[in-house]
Amino acid sequence: MNLVLCVPLHASPEQYARLQALQRVFAQVCNALAPLVRQTRVWNRVALHHLAYRQLREQFPALGSQMVCNAIYSVSRTCRKVYQHPDSPFNLTRLGNRPLPLLRFADSCPVYFDRHTLSLKSGQLSMFTLDGRMRFQLALHPEDEAAFHSRKLREIVLSRRVDGVYQLAFWLAEVDSNQTKPAGAELEAAQPEQGEIPEYVMVEETE
Repeated sequence: MNLVLCVPLHASPEQYARLQALQRVFAQVCNALAPLVRQTRVWNRVALHHLAYRQLREQFPALGSQMVCNAIYSVSRTCRKVYQHPDSPFNLTRLGNRPLPLLRFADSCPVYFDRHTLSLKSGQLSMFTLDGRMRFQLALHPEDEAAFHSRKLREIVLSRRVDGVYQLAFWLAEVDSNQTKPAGAELEAAQPEQGEIPEYVMVEETE
């Protein structure tokens, strides 16, 4: 059973600007990767990592290695929605032999974190930004923080709500002792896959 914790971040103007900068660069990495997906028709996370990781690290050194991996995960996850979901208007079966449309990520796209780039201890949140770690004091129930440490992390998503407030969503699952995690896997899609195109993605069809 999944548990979802949604926590608003009460950011100062300086912290807000740092979150915006991180979100903007994260979108730039996604947009640098999208043409490669269109060209190769590869969006499997592991295969995409092998194709693009080194080049992206050189192109976006400030983002760091793990956040580049998380951007690759974001693109892979979005491509599954757009190109594979049966309800998507851009499903491969509908496209046939036509070229894949190009995905463009808006600066409002969600940013994915993991246990390497975000930590939580005694109610204090420490998260990666482009210019060092940023800390927030969170008013969490003790059982919620205990769940963060005891459950299996599926996703951590930073998003900007319509009212402009940044929030983190923690997707946590019960640990299954009989299930092993593939080597190198940090995040696993936790949110229900839907056929709607995410509002932060523009799809450009090509002739």
